[in-house]
Amino acid sequence: MLLSSIADMHGFKGFNWINRRRLAWSACLLLAGAALAAPQKAPAPVLIRFSHVVAHDTPKGQMALRFKALVQARSGGRLRVEVYPDSQLYGDDDEMEALQLGAVEMLAPSLSKFGAVGVPEFEVFDLPFLFHDLAQVRCVTQGPTGRQLLERLSRQQMVGLGFLDNGFKQMSAGQPVQNLQDFRGLRLRVQASRVLTAQMRSLGAYPVVLPFDETQRALASGVADGAENPLSNFLTQHLDAVQRDVTLTSHGYLGYAVVSNPRFWASLDDADRSLLTLALNDALDEGNRLSARMNQQALATLRESSGVRLHALSAAQRSAMRRAVQPAYDDFERRVGRALLRQVQRDCLFQDQDLG
Repeated sequence: MLLSSIADMHGFKGFNWINRRRLAWSACLLLAGAALAAPQKAPAPVLIRFSHVVAHDTPKGQMALRFKALVQARSGGRLRVEVYPDSQLYGDDDEMEALQLGAVEMLAPSLSKFGAVGVPEFEVFDLPFLFHDLAQVRCVTQGPTGRQLLERLSRQQMVGLGFLDNGFKQMSAGQPVQNLQDFRGLRLRVQASRVLTAQMRSLGAYPVVLPFDETQRALASGVADGAENPLSNFLTQHLDAVQRDVTLTSHGYLGYAVVSNPRFWASLDDADRSLLTLALNDALDEGNRLSARMNQQALATLRESSGVRLHALSAAQRSAMRRAVQPAYDDFERRVGRALLRQVQRDCLFQDQDLG
């Protein structure tokens, strides 16, 4: 049809095979010119859905937004991060499965969650009174032990990319919890971690395992009597509206690991993987600084609050709690082994560590 049209256009009637070849070349040139003249569609940006369970105004929420901005700027919009906070897409109960199935590309679950999906080594971070300060935590998360832990996530269909602090946890309840007898009979909300449930039982309390987004409602309704949280979480989740007393125990660390779906990660070219990795590392550095600052600001806010009473531990009270939680260490060593705990303590040169 195209050859006949060209022949008519040039006035050829009954053209021979030579003319046919010439006209075929003309047709090719016309098609090529049309293709070049047509506007070229820009490739669709690579979409990265980043889901998490806390508010935008938390260290994790701010880190995710910073990561989004860095990726947008450095890729010129070729890579696009969409952040879904506050369990908008998935919550504590189903976000890991969603990642493994490819329903999202990135998450930042708390370290406590990885034990339930087959990587119990991460529960070392839940051990109470293990870390004295963030410097010891960073020695683990930013050193060889942290890299080894991230690599172990591959056996559960996750790519481990980095760690983020949320700080040390404090105890909140309707009463001070400074002595062991203060814990007896209390129903205290925890994450789904065997270390954390063992910790509460060893203190004489009943662990109540609940998703994070149900904590405030559980405390308000009396399903739980108290909870453990960094102070920034305590305020951003408005727990001060339902909890009168906060005891500054700093008994445990709460952190996150940023993970990606392995099929998505493998689908990226080297340049895009490098861009995302560097942007995430920068966002994590900023998030860690922000976490420390937000917890300091939360403490200052609570000190000025008339609705919340702060309580400190004496050295004797803290020592009694440390001794009481020994069963949590024993259970961890039975399930996971002694080597990892010893590696953490040895590599980071813990001082005065009499547990485990």
